[in-house]
Amino acid sequence: MKVARFHAPGDIRLEEVPEPVARPGEVKIRVRNCSTCGTDVKIYRFGHHHIRPPRVMGHEIAGEIVEVGEGVTGWSPGDRVQVIAAIPCGQCEECRRGHLTVCPNQESMGYHYDGGFAQHMVVPAKVLAVDGLNRIPDGVGFAEASLAEPLACVLNGQELARVGEGDDVVVVGSGPIGCLHVRLARARGANRVFLADLNAERLAMAAGLVRPDAAICSGETDVVDEVLKLTGGRGADVVITAAASGAAQQQALQMAARQGRISFFGGLPKDDPIIACDSNLVHYRELTIVGANGSSPAHNARALRLIAEGAVPVADLITRRLGLDEVMDAIDIVARGAAIKVTIEP
Repeated sequence: MKVARFHAPGDIRLEEVPEPVARPGEVKIRVRNCSTCGTDVKIYRFGHHHIRPPRVMGHEIAGEIVEVGEGVTGWSPGDRVQVIAAIPCGQCEECRRGHLTVCPNQESMGYHYDGGFAQHMVVPAKVLAVDGLNRIPDGVGFAEASLAEPLACVLNGQELARVGEGDDVVVVGSGPIGCLHVRLARARGANRVFLADLNAERLAMAAGLVRPDAAICSGETDVVDEVLKLTGGRGADVVITAAASGAAQQQALQMAARQGRISFFGGLPKDDPIIACDSNLVHYRELTIVGANGSSPAHNARALRLIAEGAVPVADLITRRLGLDEVMDAIDIVARGAAIKVTIEP
């Protein structure tokens, strides 16, 4: 079968390898869609300390079961499934406390285990052990189901930031994650949702799909001033920085309303993770700053339900569909921000 394997930074190869076999506790799936994200670009450029090459990449996975390993119950060939990306151990103190997203023993598809840029792949027993294999609801396509994983991460972030009824929400970053944040905030009852980005072209493309209440090009205007104008000087109840930008995180403090919540959703480069924080703003305005790290298996299941119910539409966010032999084109498109969501169909 054909796979796309990471060998070293700048070196991803299309290769022919034997099909895997489902061992006890595992299932084998035919990958129908594996969508791409900015993390794939970072792995291609810089590698990752958890990846021991060669490794099949891809972690936004949906497909159908073709083989069930010994001891696996409740699953059969032909079942349509979505696979979690982040795999908590389920046994450590954090997992026992319900903090599965920050499990210190967390492993990941496409990092510790071969991922979905392949015609077939094995779902590890550890995934099944934490209920990380989800049945795709009727009426939801494989491509849509593959977006359950990024939506699950967005859901985790908005739960931590307590996005809810009547909130004015600012989303900084108009990539696929930013688009999902806009739609989920609306589904959670936000009053108004504003979308901001430095890149005017990408902002226009995203705004044309998700139709925020205002689109703010921070490359052309002062985003803090614009948010304050839009909110009558009050600021936003929630600011979500869905971009790897220290400047955006600093601006978030300035545009948040009193008792506002700020989500540092996008991580910063590891060689430049420090920002200037005006702690008096946090103190006197009673601001809350939260992080967001991936998602739990339960978030994935809930994300699939949101997609199935139509609460968070995702099909129109998939603006490019490519074959496995075009995986490098997909990574280039994502790197240039030339599409909203790119999915690979092996």
